[in-house]
Amino acid sequence: MKKEKVVLAYSGGLDTTAIIPWLKENFNYDVVCCCIDCGQESELKDLDKRAELSGASKLYVIDVIDEFCDDYIMPCVKAGAVYEHKYLLGTSMARPCIASKLVEIARKEKAVAICHGATGKGNDQIRFELGIKALAPDIRIIAPWRMTDIWKFQSREDEIAYCQSKGINLPFDASHSYSRDRNLWHISHEGLELESPANEPNYDDLLVLSVTPQKAPDKTTEITLNFEKGIPTALNGKKMKVSEIIRKLNKLGGENGIGIIDIVENRVVGMKSRGVYETPGGTILMEAHEQLEELILDRDTLETKKKLGSQFAQIVYEGKWFTPLREAIQAFVESTQEYVTGQVKLKLYKGNIIKAGTTSPYSLYSESLASFTTGDLYDHHDADGFITLFGLPLKVRAMKRLELEKKQAKTAKKTAKKADPKTAK
Repeated sequence: MKKEKVVLAYSGGLDTTAIIPWLKENFNYDVVCCCIDCGQESELKDLDKRAELSGASKLYVIDVIDEFCDDYIMPCVKAGAVYEHKYLLGTSMARPCIASKLVEIARKEKAVAICHGATGKGNDQIRFELGIKALAPDIRIIAPWRMTDIWKFQSREDEIAYCQSKGINLPFDASHSYSRDRNLWHISHEGLELESPANEPNYDDLLVLSVTPQKAPDKTTEITLNFEKGIPTALNGKKMKVSEIIRKLNKLGGENGIGIIDIVENRVVGMKSRGVYETPGGTILMEAHEQLEELILDRDTLETKKKLGSQFAQIVYEGKWFTPLREAIQAFVESTQEYVTGQVKLKLYKGNIIKAGTTSPYSLYSESLASFTTGDLYDHHDADGFITLFGLPLKVRAMKRLELEKKQAKTAKKTAKKADPKTAK
């Protein structure tokens, strides 16, 4: 009898390697591994050999870097989506992209289940599973870390021993290291000394994409970014696609100590977690886009967009990408980007991004209006009437309070006089 198939979200690490024989042993599934390349780079080395040695019947490695940039990263950049004022959503944006591809492969292979290696404490289990439920509600989801009755492993040593018992001898290190997630947009770090907020991060051992500001060169790096309708189209005068711009900005930003954050964030599952994120290129791109919008968007639109951007970030963080609300907010954001076209000049210096000039053919900034000299469009005397009307609620409130205070004082005086006519004088 032909075996049923399961599609495994495969990274090639110890957890997902151990899951392959575990799925075969406990479910008798034919395991199809699927690695979605969002820009992990060196982490993809020798995946085919690992998957085959571990007992997988097939391995898909799907390059989605440009799709990730265009359909997931850029909507967040345009929205100005930042979770809890710091986190630029690197992992959060990638998960719905990965979930959609897992579903595609599951349909292609006629698989009955999709398996992921996310833990029962984290956000990723939610992001993966909400994506799968939204796109393929009929496909079973297997989450080993929540199946404690049959997933017995308590440590990396346990997993390594299990793999070896199945004839899988791979060069995994039993010593615990940082838990990392990497893609084109960022790399995250959790674990070790970061588990206590009281500890300073060991940046010398931790950083992958960057150097600390202290170790950055004592010189300025100047860059110019061009945008068309909110999308970056050129870096330093050279036209590039979004993924190429992010790669180049990662290098420039990393060399200058840009985009390193240390955050204690609120996970969806209710606990706080501490992590360090490196997002050098993304930090520069977000800053440049925001500076361009300052020139172009009117006050009310910009204020509304910032509120919705914060909500958009929470939606993405919580794994609710495939929802009507995300689509609706993104539609609003897209309408605001029609005229977000222009050039932004920046200077990078020891962790800082310094403005060096912004221009746009759609700029709403008027030098004649903003200068201290009187221009044709602005008569200083007009401010009199404006301030009178703008401040009318404040003035009326103050007047009413004065009237009330006078009445209260008069009533108090009468009451005192009746109680003791002599002392009331």
